[in-house]
Amino acid sequence: MLAFRVDDMTCGHCVSTITKTLKTANKDAQVSIDLARHLVQIDAPGTHAQHFSNAISEAGFTPVVVEASGGNSPTVKVGVGGCCCSSSAGGCC
Repeated sequence: MLAFRVDDMTCGHCVSTITKTLKTANKDAQVSIDLARHLVQIDAPGTHAQHFSNAISEAGFTPVVVEASGGNSPTVKVGVGGCCCSSSAGGCC
C-alpha cells in the first residue's frame, strides 16, 4: 500500500483529477481518496512510490509520501503545485 498526503487537494475536482491521473499511470491501481484528510491511498503491488508521486506532481499537486510498501520509506516532499482551480484563498470551487 502506498499513501500520500496531498494538502493542495481541496475539492471534488481535485479528487477526480488525481484519481484519473493515477489510473492512467497504472490502470490496475486501486485508488482510495479521503479529501477531508488530504490522503491518497494506492494499492498497486510492484509499482514504486516515485512513479505515482511523479504522476501526481505532473497533475499539478504536491504529494508527500506517508507510507510506501509497509511504511519503510521516509517522508519526502516532491514537486510544486497548487489548487487545480488556481484558488489562492485556500478554498476551492
